[in-house]
Amino acid sequence: MFFGRYEHSIDEKGRMTIPARFREELGMGAFITRGFDPNLVVYTSSYFNNTISKKVDEMRNLDPQARALRRFIYSNASPLEFDKVGRILIPQFLRDAVDIHENALVIGAGVYFEIWSPNAWEALNVQLDPEKTVQQYSDLDL
Repeated sequence: MFFGRYEHSIDEKGRMTIPARFREELGMGAFITRGFDPNLVVYTSSYFNNTISKKVDEMRNLDPQARALRRFIYSNASPLEFDKVGRILIPQFLRDAVDIHENALVIGAGVYFEIWSPNAWEALNVQLDPEKTVQQYSDLDL
């Protein structure tokens, strides 16, 4: 599982170091794609292939929303590889899509982790009201 929040710089080539414990968790590889927020999402290869892809591929081709989701996920997906010092290369089109340039936040989210621009993450957190959050999720009985 992926937990925690880390800030990392991105070099001029689009490379970013991934936290060591996240690299260990990714093991045999990973996929990066756009998230449903203004962020990127990184899945282990096994989760992407066995869960995400399986569910997307089971959707009906005749459903326009299913086709749109399939395009969104697959056209933005890219396999990730680590270099010798534990960096990944974030494709330029993905960095541009979510406005990530010199710095990024790596946010653990359980079975995956997210990569955010600091500005987008701050904007999201400004909207979070702890009292509303408690009320909103009270039915989950955490």
